[in-house]
Amino acid sequence: MTKEMEEIQMERWRLASDRVREIAEEPEVEGKTGACFKKTAEFVLLMLEALEKAETGWLKTASLGQLQAWNDRLYGDITGEAYESSYANPAYAVSELSDTYGQILSFLYAELRGMIVYACERRTEEMLICMELFLQIHSEFTGGEAPSREQLASDIYWFISDYSDVMVAKRVQEQLDPSLSFARDIIMEADLEDVRYLYQFGEYVSDTEIRMSRFLAGLSQEEIDRIASVFTEGYRIGFEVAGKPLHRKKTVNIRYCLGFERIIRQAVKNFEAMGLQSIIYRAAVGRVNRQQNGKIGYYSSSPNKQYDYDHKGDAALFMDRAFAERKAGVLRTVYEQYRELAHTHAGPAVMEVFGEVPFAPKTKPEALKLDAKQQEIQVALNSRAGQIVNEYIPGEERSFTIIAFPVPDIGPQFEEIFRETVKINTLDYRTWQQIQQKLIDVLDTGVSVHVLGKGDNHTDLRVMLAGIQEPEKETVFENCVADVNIPVGEVFTSPVLAGTEGVLHVTGVYLDGLFYKDLKLTFRDGMVTDYTCGNYEQEEENRRYIRENVLMHHDTLPLGEFAVGTNTTAYVAAEKYGIGGRMPILIAEKMGPHFAVGDTCFSWEEDVKTCNPDGKRMIAKENECSALRKEDIQKAYFNCHTDITIPYDELQEIAVVHEDGSRTLLIQSGRFVLPGTEELNRPFDA
Repeated sequence: MTKEMEEIQMERWRLASDRVREIAEEPEVEGKTGACFKKTAEFVLLMLEALEKAETGWLKTASLGQLQAWNDRLYGDITGEAYESSYANPAYAVSELSDTYGQILSFLYAELRGMIVYACERRTEEMLICMELFLQIHSEFTGGEAPSREQLASDIYWFISDYSDVMVAKRVQEQLDPSLSFARDIIMEADLEDVRYLYQFGEYVSDTEIRMSRFLAGLSQEEIDRIASVFTEGYRIGFEVAGKPLHRKKTVNIRYCLGFERIIRQAVKNFEAMGLQSIIYRAAVGRVNRQQNGKIGYYSSSPNKQYDYDHKGDAALFMDRAFAERKAGVLRTVYEQYRELAHTHAGPAVMEVFGEVPFAPKTKPEALKLDAKQQEIQVALNSRAGQIVNEYIPGEERSFTIIAFPVPDIGPQFEEIFRETVKINTLDYRTWQQIQQKLIDVLDTGVSVHVLGKGDNHTDLRVMLAGIQEPEKETVFENCVADVNIPVGEVFTSPVLAGTEGVLHVTGVYLDGLFYKDLKLTFRDGMVTDYTCGNYEQEEENRRYIRENVLMHHDTLPLGEFAVGTNTTAYVAAEKYGIGGRMPILIAEKMGPHFAVGDTCFSWEEDVKTCNPDGKRMIAKENECSALRKEDIQKAYFNCHTDITIPYDELQEIAVVHEDGSRTLLIQSGRFVLPGTEELNRPFDA
């Protein structure tokens, strides 16, 4: 930035901050709308105070009590009962400010909350942009005639559109540039035995993060090394097994949840030994970059999951084709700018958590939602974005790894469950590799697989399999041990869609943190043709819930994956501690057969040769949808992949169906019955 530009920005900052102070004193707008502006201006002033604390180093010197009180000030208005009377709550905002203004001013308040982390990282440009948005909306109410909803929505639209180049560019740089080391510096330099370091991130810090950090501080360095090694070695082995060029890569992205810094510190060192610098960026807070489903980056436990859910559809205020074109254009321009950094980026190493208090969201009519046309545009934008990323970070050259650990919320037996999880994550893959090969040998002789539920589970599904031409050289199922997908325990394939049909049903399941009761998907020729659940009294709400959070706004999705999970050790541990419903899909998918709707496991790398440990080449790497990539790439990929597992106790049978109509049972009444797989039943017997 030139000196002249700096002076202009400083003057804009002075004018904006002075004006915000005036509005906090006297909102100049009468009634409840004025009260909303006053409250919002006071929040912006709090953000200026947050910036001052960050600039003076206060967060490093304050006492634990002071930091906790400060964190409460930052997040207290959206936690607990306070959220019921917060303008961040669209239901409250609409009740106070009418349909005309409520949704938009609630969006504004939620958008300004991103200033918490901007202040913490001293990102004054983004803070200034937020202040000027607030002042633009406020000015509409001080010019005489009250503004229309359309005028306010237009202000939001042009704000998002005009500044998308700044926000998208910053986001891409965060993902690729290791010199942006805000989080990594804290992790590597702070005293991790003093939980005060947690407040330096600017995230919400709850008892969960504090207890997690203290627990890890009490582990020996040997234990930390073991956990971190499983994580980073899985990443390295993923490249090795797939024959991908890790030696050409320079950076890796670590994604995790606050409280696990001691493990992450060691992981950073392990990756450095591989020649990789770690990039650790925060989950997006601005609506331009925020994911509608889930978070990508590092983050803490949510101060209020209902708040997150209420604002997941905020893009409805600006999502149209012009915006989508602009964002896609900016994305391509920025990736071109960082082409070299993108080319040497190896992909993500993800540490997930589980055990949080279950959450079943309330659907609020006041919350913004994408309409049918906007859903279509969002889907197309996601597809374009996926293509651009793959162009600059090719799928055939990148990899990933995922591992999961419990947090203290899981209950009083947390420490015991954590150690049991470490055991599960470090099971001897060689034993599973041999047993799973026996399953694959039989599966490779079939034309389809029949999966039948029992009791209250109504699953009755036929999954068609790819045909093998050279049995001595080819396989239809991948023997998945413990590299990119930790822990061990599944064999999986990409089903043939034609002829795949029936009903997939689970009595209760958590997917991406949301609960589904009696989730039922119907397939014909491998595509979802109908869906329902029992979460809400109104069937319309059940279908909307699934469409938004499972189908990701698509009219339909293919059955992208079928797998047989073999990790009975994990299943028995979940039953022992009563945490089956709180296990992450990463582990849960190994605890029974699972099915993924969306893309296959091989999206963007179908043409990369993949072999099982026995040397056989995996041939089932695509389906009729992904095969369209050579004709129209937008029809090939759906940019989502949601796994749904049937637990063993809801399973009557899994049978391989052969060309002559004969059947070979793999599982019957929840137990493995194929000769050579008896070892998998030992945890049940124990």
